[in-house]
Amino acid sequence: MRARTIAPLDLDSYQRAARLILTHHLVTSTFPDRTALPLLRRWATELRDDLLDTLGYRLEVTETTARLFTVLDRLDPGAGTATHTDRPFDRRRYAYLALAVAALGRAGGQISLSELAGHVAADASRIDGVDLATDRATDRDAFVDAVAWLAARGAISLADGDAGGWASDPDSGEALYDIDRSVVAALFRPPLALQHLNSVRGLLADPAGGAHVSDGRRSAEATRRVRRALIQRPVVYAEGLDDAEAVQLALPRTTADLEVLTGLVAERRAEGVALVDTSGRLSDVRFPGTGTVAQVALLLAGEICDRVLDPDLPAPARLPLPADEHDALVAAVDAAIPRPGVFTALAVTGPPDRAHGDDLAGARVRPEHPMVDDAWLASTIRGLVDTYGRTFAAQWQADPAGLTDAAVALLAKLDLVARVPGGVLALPASARFRGATVSVRKRDPQIDLFPDETSETESHE
Repeated sequence: MRARTIAPLDLDSYQRAARLILTHHLVTSTFPDRTALPLLRRWATELRDDLLDTLGYRLEVTETTARLFTVLDRLDPGAGTATHTDRPFDRRRYAYLALAVAALGRAGGQISLSELAGHVAADASRIDGVDLATDRATDRDAFVDAVAWLAARGAISLADGDAGGWASDPDSGEALYDIDRSVVAALFRPPLALQHLNSVRGLLADPAGGAHVSDGRRSAEATRRVRRALIQRPVVYAEGLDDAEAVQLALPRTTADLEVLTGLVAERRAEGVALVDTSGRLSDVRFPGTGTVAQVALLLAGEICDRVLDPDLPAPARLPLPADEHDALVAAVDAAIPRPGVFTALAVTGPPDRAHGDDLAGARVRPEHPMVDDAWLASTIRGLVDTYGRTFAAQWQADPAGLTDAAVALLAKLDLVARVPGGVLALPASARFRGATVSVRKRDPQIDLFPDETSETESHE
């Protein structure tokens, strides 16, 4: 690993570059900032070798872009992009984004917003279930969100006008954009043409590493899969891995290279491993965090731990994790593939999914996890609202049910709990946040004309 030969004084710079490209798979002269591309260009050779050897990722660096081509082992229902206000893209925004990239690839050096909208609308009209009507405000807003995503990454840059004015009134507003063709070309580089896919599995890595490979190669591929999971997931539990992967997860050398590559620290427990990002520069969701939902989620995690460990109450029921839903997700995506557009002669289905869930039961005993039911969750959130509600955002003070759903969804996204019918399972990593405490800090009324209270939630591990 080339990172091990880097001088200690330079290692922090190298690790910042690694975290940068692992967070933003596309880096341009302006995205995520103007210092990012020069940093990556400095370490391009070392990163290219280390990312390929450690994770199986391919890095391409040019004068204007740096593009990381990752490897997918499984579909992630929580992955995706969002608007500048952190609202997740919906299907319409994804469709407009894809069609806009296609239109920009055919355009010249500049394009107006209305012209781009015209191209997208024309292409959308030929696709069942997709349309762009510029006389509908919702369509215009969704289209402008897709355009803003492209502008943020430097694929286009505003030369004149205002996209917001066009979104408000397309008859009077307009915007003109310069097109950076190198960024547009780097944006969409699928490993296979979509017309060659019978199944989304064709975009996933082969879990066996090929039908005819040596045991050493197969072991190396299992190691890379585990490392990719550690980079992509908040925590990797051994129970969710097959036998070969579980062995690799238990080996210190599996995480040692990731620690050198990223500067993160591997926290190892009997149940699994998590890479702890104290810098906050690799995580898409920082936890504990600020805001009502994040603070309530932290408090709820502590309350769940207290409930599970309370000796004065009946022990909660224990259940195994629900059956893996990956196959169902694959089937749902495959159902949306436009079959008439698939070129049958070159169509591929992709590798079979590797064993998960019930398929592991024959090899290892599946652990069971304590469950707390929905009624307990609702009651606990109401208690938190009664105690600390005056410090919460106004929208959540009047919506305890919505706050419960949002807090549980955040904990589930972080793999601290798992949803099951009737409640949630407390997963081992949630124990990191037991003993969470709250201090309510009052502002000095002598210097504040409008006295109020704010809350701070702390985690003591």
